[in-house]
Amino acid sequence: MHVAIGGVSAYLPPALVTDREIEARIDRQSPGFTPRPGAIRKLSGIKTRHRAAPGELASDLAVAAAAKLLSDAGLGAHEVDLLVFASASQDLIEPATAHVVAAKLGASCPVFDVKNACNSFLNGMQVAEALIRSGQYRRVLVCTGETGSRVVRWSVADREQFVDSLAGYTLSDAGAAMLLEASAAPGLFHRDFSADSSCWDVASIPGHGGANSRDPVTDGFMRGDGRTLMESVVRGIRPQLDAALARTGLSRDDFALFCVHQVGVPHLRVFLDCSGVPEDKLVVTIAEHGNVASCSLPLQLSLALESGRCGPGDKVAFIGLAGGVSVGTVFAELSS
Repeated sequence: MHVAIGGVSAYLPPALVTDREIEARIDRQSPGFTPRPGAIRKLSGIKTRHRAAPGELASDLAVAAAAKLLSDAGLGAHEVDLLVFASASQDLIEPATAHVVAAKLGASCPVFDVKNACNSFLNGMQVAEALIRSGQYRRVLVCTGETGSRVVRWSVADREQFVDSLAGYTLSDAGAAMLLEASAAPGLFHRDFSADSSCWDVASIPGHGGANSRDPVTDGFMRGDGRTLMESVVRGIRPQLDAALARTGLSRDDFALFCVHQVGVPHLRVFLDCSGVPEDKLVVTIAEHGNVASCSLPLQLSLALESGRCGPGDKVAFIGLAGGVSVGTVFAELSS
């Protein structure tokens, strides 16, 4: 039995925010600190980010993408055997956001969440594939909704805190969904995951857990070490990609598309320099759409399919990176 990609869809909220608007808001809400004009663009390369509407939740963004996907596939929500919500964001601490998504879609299948920061969606694909191969389900809907704009620190004390908070200024809101189905035709054919959990604190959002006392200064805000994250791109991705190609007997030329998680233009440049992947095999989304976290890989595939850059029979590589901690590589052959 093979597990094929039966469809993919993404949803981008229409409201956009520029780097200048972000710098202006930081200036307004940070007594004693003013960011240097153009600093965020220089450090991240991001021009615009999407923003969910007030009251629009992670589940709403996932539902928007999933509903379009099911409609395009001619399927009803009742025809989904399992729903996996795989995201860094969530509506509530409990219950699983997958329940909220299923209720809004009108699905009545089993559900659960998978959470591993920006690698959540790729891990959701991994789990869905394993469950389909085991014979437990035939059609799994993996979906995500990211509302990263709600973990941004706007009141900054000084430059040090601004730099520590920079990862938050890259974040963008989006939704995405993918159908994985049992198939006689080729589909996902290689998967490999690794983690360096000693680097767990490279990017984090403190609060709402037993590891932190409630601290209004740090709780609920994205923080990160950009230099260490950059080093992790070099350290983790190239060896895993080389090993995956060696195991499958393929070269970079055999792939129509490389979908790679994008956190900033400088990081993407480092990826290109260290990975050996040609730039023309990427769908560059980071400058115009920002860091959409776990939505990044399905967004790139969706855009590539819409523009005709790949299609049935093409091989696609998914390369995920989560905060310097986790790296994932999945190879797939697209079916009709």
